[in-house]
Amino acid sequence: MIISLNWLKKFTDIDMPIDELVTLIGARLVEVEQVIDLNVKYKDTLVVRVVEAGKLEGSDHLNITKIDDGGITTDIERDKNGLIQVVCGASNIKVGQIVAWLPPRSIVPNTYNTAEQFILGSRELRGVMSNGMIASARELDLFDEHDGILELDGDITPGTLFATAYELDDYLLDIENKSLTHRPDCFGIIGFAREVAAISGKTFKTPEWLAQTSPDFNNIESSEFKLSATIDNSELSARYQAIVVSDADSNRKSPLKIQTYLSRVGVRPINAVVDVTNYLMMLTGQPLHAFDYDKLVSVGGGSADIHVRTGYNGERLALLDGRTIELDSGDIVIAAGETAIGLAGAMGGANTAIDQNTRNIIIESATFNLYNLRSTQMRHGIFSEAITRFTKGQSPELTTPVLYDAINLMGEWSGAKCVSPLAEAYPGKKPLVAISFAVDKVNGILGSSFSENDMVSTLKNAEFITESVENMNTITVTAPWWRADINIFEDVAEEIGRLNGFDNINPTLPTRDFKATRPNEFDEFRAKVRQSLVRAGANEVLSYSFIHGDILQKADHNVENSYRIVNSISPNLQYYRQTLTPSLLGLIYPNVKQGYDNFAIFEINKTHQKQHGLTDENVPIETDSISLVVTSKNKKAGSPYYQAKRIFDYLCQSFGIELAYQNIDQKTDDLLSIPFEYRRSAKLVDLRTGTIIGIIGEYKKSVARQFKLPEYSAGFEINARGLFESTKELGNRYKPLSRYPSAERDICFQVSKDLSYDRIINSLNNAVVSIDLDTAISPVDIYQPIDGETKNITIRIKLTSYDHTLTSKEANDVIDGLINSVTSQNQAIVI
Repeated sequence: MIISLNWLKKFTDIDMPIDELVTLIGARLVEVEQVIDLNVKYKDTLVVRVVEAGKLEGSDHLNITKIDDGGITTDIERDKNGLIQVVCGASNIKVGQIVAWLPPRSIVPNTYNTAEQFILGSRELRGVMSNGMIASARELDLFDEHDGILELDGDITPGTLFATAYELDDYLLDIENKSLTHRPDCFGIIGFAREVAAISGKTFKTPEWLAQTSPDFNNIESSEFKLSATIDNSELSARYQAIVVSDADSNRKSPLKIQTYLSRVGVRPINAVVDVTNYLMMLTGQPLHAFDYDKLVSVGGGSADIHVRTGYNGERLALLDGRTIELDSGDIVIAAGETAIGLAGAMGGANTAIDQNTRNIIIESATFNLYNLRSTQMRHGIFSEAITRFTKGQSPELTTPVLYDAINLMGEWSGAKCVSPLAEAYPGKKPLVAISFAVDKVNGILGSSFSENDMVSTLKNAEFITESVENMNTITVTAPWWRADINIFEDVAEEIGRLNGFDNINPTLPTRDFKATRPNEFDEFRAKVRQSLVRAGANEVLSYSFIHGDILQKADHNVENSYRIVNSISPNLQYYRQTLTPSLLGLIYPNVKQGYDNFAIFEINKTHQKQHGLTDENVPIETDSISLVVTSKNKKAGSPYYQAKRIFDYLCQSFGIELAYQNIDQKTDDLLSIPFEYRRSAKLVDLRTGTIIGIIGEYKKSVARQFKLPEYSAGFEINARGLFESTKELGNRYKPLSRYPSAERDICFQVSKDLSYDRIINSLNNAVVSIDLDTAISPVDIYQPIDGETKNITIRIKLTSYDHTLTSKEANDVIDGLINSVTSQNQAIVI
């Protein structure tokens, strides 16, 4: 955002050097990224009068002119009348014009500070001496018009510096406006000037025309033109106003000084009508839009009935920039009857565009829901000056004075006159908020020693309404209507500190003691989980809690179960994620592409799902989750499921947790298995409580294909709170190592091809309960021929005694008992 210093000076007295001002603004308002000295570009440009003009003999386009510079230029050739000769190629040159002249040795402004600066001189053209150049608007770096020389308006004395005549002896402040997102008033020159006055300790008074929020539109001449405005949903717009003007001359230009102010802050002058809307937007921060009244009536079926509504899904709108967009239900639309004629706050529609044939114009002044517009801005890629301001949330009180002044300026600059009553809908009117507080409370928060008078004076400078109770040390403050960011006492305290300068508050250490807060049990648990997974060889990542809808769909999540963010920070971050897995899957391919062939990544974070509902504070319920993905670009033996299981088993062993791996029922556990392939996955169950705490397994082929995962990929998604609860009642399960050697046996069971590994393990676990030995059961392999009716499951059983060395007979008797239990329950045989 560009701020003109001379424009600021029209509303407040600035008497400090530019470097001090920039430092002050940076400390108390907003960062200034760059200061541009505009005066050096125009320091040599003079205002002159064309005294003589005639065709150059032998040329079809050149003219010989003689100009009056008031005699101030030295070291230049003049005729006997003191005039300077300049050859000019512009077709619009004529005697009596006041123009801008670039004398010899000056730099053409639009080449200033470029790699190819053009320095003028005196030289012969077609045998005739030409001194310098009579400049066009483009050569003066004002705007793009290059049809002829720039004819200056007003009665300016020849020899006057062009920069002085048009106030171009200016500094431009390039503002980093992201920190002003909560301050829509500062996106206008007047609002910014108010802030500069306040931080300088000076009183500011808003111009009368802008302070008058209820001007009498009945004083404006009107006729039989009909116009109505309706806001179909009050959440879309707090206020919508429109009025019709007629007889505007589209060929007339706004005053040149206004054009120079627009151009220096980055707005291209067009004509008087368009310049009025842009001028007031830059001045006040309130955008305006204009429709062709007659086209609107035609589109609306014969009546000028304006509606503010949401877009219909699938509805299309042709915009002024030539694009045709498909509307979304999150877009706010201006409609004539049922037909969309504009994307509210963003861009008008081509079907009501103003052109050379326009005679009657509707001027719109409104506010729109800033969250909808932020979504619209990202969805359709529109980043205009208008929507930049609309997405900050203008006060609805601003629309009326700006619209009223627009009518007056259009009458003055273009000859337009008002021809209709005001059409208005105002469902969002809110009373001003009064906040009372004690002086000591402010000083207690800020660590300051401001007096009551200091605080009152500070707030009054920024046009706050203040009332203080004598001898009560209490102040009541009412924020002005343009300060929607002031709602509670702390806002006022911050304002007092900021306007006076936080750097002016003497830093003092607090007198009270501070004690470190001990991490709670769950935080300590998560830290141990993090350490265990890192020891297992995994790498922790931290990704956004927001993801694109496409990522949800790739992971087979139902997008409707995710909360959509209306003011997303990026088009790629539109939704809260339901689980952590999609975020991790999205990171696999980029890392594989970078050459990491074999790795595991995990994340410990929060997730949100609509099906979990809202808290008592009406915010989404958070779920603490742990997710891991292991992958290998190189084909490995066996299933990736077991690699993920190995890591999870190690995690459980670190805490002494015993969980059961159970088959997933496709019907009852459907939501649980997303995005896992339920045939190659298992749900994790706490045997003590029967609670399902997560899922582990391989991913669906469709998911793997969408995320470009290597074939060898698996992972798990765990409810961190559920896993934590499983550890709470374990107690101290430490057992010293036995002094006696263990006995191990590998047993291969041949079973039906339909019998699951889980059945064998459950049978063994039930059988070892009655054995007075420490037992460990682990898988060795599973072999199944392609066309076979049976499969072989090999199990390793480890037996340990704590009071003696096991004999072969003791170990064999125990193993035989376990074999008999398994074979009898599962129709298995030992091979």
